[in-house]
Amino acid sequence: MTIHDHPGKERIDAVRAFNRFYTRQIGVLDEGWLKSTFSLTEARVLYELAHRDGLVASDLVRDLGLDPGYVSRLLKKFEERGLVEREATEADARRASIALTPAGREAFAPLNQDSHDQVRALLGRLAPVDQDRLVKAMRIVQDLLGDRPEPKVPYILRPLQVGDIGWVTRRQGMLYAQDYGWDETYEALVAEILGEFVKNFDPKWERGWIAEREGEVVGSVFVVRKSDQVAKLRLLYVEPSARRLGIGKRLVEECIGFARARGYKTLTLWTNDILTAARHIYQAAGFKLIEEEPHHSFGKDLVGQNWDLDL
Repeated sequence: MTIHDHPGKERIDAVRAFNRFYTRQIGVLDEGWLKSTFSLTEARVLYELAHRDGLVASDLVRDLGLDPGYVSRLLKKFEERGLVEREATEADARRASIALTPAGREAFAPLNQDSHDQVRALLGRLAPVDQDRLVKAMRIVQDLLGDRPEPKVPYILRPLQVGDIGWVTRRQGMLYAQDYGWDETYEALVAEILGEFVKNFDPKWERGWIAEREGEVVGSVFVVRKSDQVAKLRLLYVEPSARRLGIGKRLVEECIGFARARGYKTLTLWTNDILTAARHIYQAAGFKLIEEEPHHSFGKDLVGQNWDLDL
């Protein structure tokens, strides 16, 4: 795990407040989980045993982050109540696999159903659109704090869909404000460029690509017709969470391939010298710096650059 700058007190307090709120919502502090005789940890162990075969005690220790001594005592307690049974594994007679007995499954069944009903009631208080928002937010928490494996397909490129233009405008405005301190006039420029793109779109000569990762928009780029001979690459961006996957390079390659296939002679672009990651991609793709000029835009003193690629 990479250690970044220490979070501020406000962020720490916000996470702690959320923890207190959510534990109240799902009854973690109740003496018995879901008004049963089991604690939350005991119920979680029963869940793992009900849904996974061939578990040994060390699996529970590792996967649930529990103390080995605690797991040993808990399993002994379950055995005494007739809820679990152990059987030596074929690979190592010293290691015993643990499984629920019929009595254990009978004890777990109402817990499982009550948990299902609890979440259904929780979601039922929300409109469908808010249910989707909640589930999406929970997935984000899992993605950021969990150790999920990388997806088999790191990202896909797809055509524009309804909603993409507004999303790209918002995200570019936010990211450039965050990374470079640009003001709202940059977001206004993006909105103007993309508004014109949609209104005057000519599919024969122009194209937009959206990079998507596990259902989330993580990048985009556009090719716009400037003349019969010249196309313009516009508004390349990649989300910070998806950088180092080669998405920026791939988006530029798609622009170049499209422009060549349409018979353009030159692919041109305008950028600023502080956008070093993008400039490296352009240079690697063969673009040449044609001219640069200082300007004051987006609340900052910048150096604008024009780059061309002979096709």
